Amino acid sequence: MTKADDQKPFDRNEPEFRWSAALKCPHCRDKVPNLVEDFASGDYICGDCGLVLDCIIDTRPEWRTFTNDERGDDPSRVGNAANPFLVGTHLDTVIVQRDGRSYELARDLNHTQNSNRTHGRTLAQRHDHNLVQAYKEITTLCESYDMPRSTIVIAKQLYKRAEKENLLQGKNNKAIIGVCIFIARRRDNASLTFKEICALTKVDRKEIARTFKLLKSKWDMDTGTTSSNDLITRFCANLNLDQDTRRIADILAQRAKDMDNISGKNPVSIASACIYLSSHLLGCGRDPKAISDIAGVNETTIRATYKIIHANCKNLLTPDIFASTPKANEDNLPIPRPPKGGRPKGGTLQQS
Repeated sequence: MTKADDQKPFDRNEPEFRWSAALKCPHCRDKVPNLVEDFASGDYICGDCGLVLDCIIDTRPEWRTFTNDERGDDPSRVGNAANPFLVGTHLDTVIVQRDGRSYELARDLNHTQNSNRTHGRTLAQRHDHNLVQAYKEITTLCESYDMPRSTIVIAKQLYKRAEKENLLQGKNNKAIIGVCIFIARRRDNASLTFKEICALTKVDRKEIARTFKLLKSKWDMDTGTTSSNDLITRFCANLNLDQDTRRIADILAQRAKDMDNISGKNPVSIASACIYLSSHLLGCGRDPKAISDIAGVNETTIRATYKIIHANCKNLLTPDIFASTPKANEDNLPIPRPPKGGRPKGGTLQQS
């Protein structure tokens, strides 16, 4: 092969071009090299001139056992995979004691090794035990609400971060776990309310709120916000409402965000009031008490928010809603309760 041919770049359309043929002998310079895999020495060898070209990475499975136990049949050279949620690599070196000249030496080395690391290992085991118990509780709580595995993993990562930064000292451990689940659920593009976290962990709402503010300030992270639309689907499912009611409630909540007199309201209150309006609009009304039990909002708050939304029905209930849902009837909507000593203007009096 000439020097010009050697410098000529490969053409991908040529049949001789192969990605696996990048290794070739620098002496023979054949386009299709004669490579020999010598597993005994672990080398790639040129079959024409005998030049050692590269080392072999043996990817074949093991067929022998490296344990000292005669009954052992595990051919693995390594132990179990490292747990990323635990501290340390969890790798130990054990000096084997056998009969023979090295028995006494191995025994003395083992005694010295064990005496030096017994205290450290005890502390590490106690620390890992506490982490494992917290991880088990996170998994149990998340699975009781049918949360996905991604939420469980994020919650464990947050708890490990809190433990690493010494944020657990003097704090309620269940509150820390509850807040980690709360933040993980938000970061997983979903949401939970403080009431649901309190019911899940059996921790007071004030303690959950206090812990949430602490972790948010320490980590300086964007935990996201809860929107009314994220809550409507879950609330409607718990109230056994149909798809049309959910759809209309979702439209109302989306449009209510642009209203000046409701933009600062709690998203849970807006979602509850929109569900209250849409359920009555379609003739399957739910009373404020039933919605309050599901959403965790006071009945008075639901009525007050509904009163604001009802006053803007003309802007919220557009003709497309009635066109897509024939059974929707505005006459089914309850008239908000008038202030003491007054009466509503127009319409029949139906207490909300």
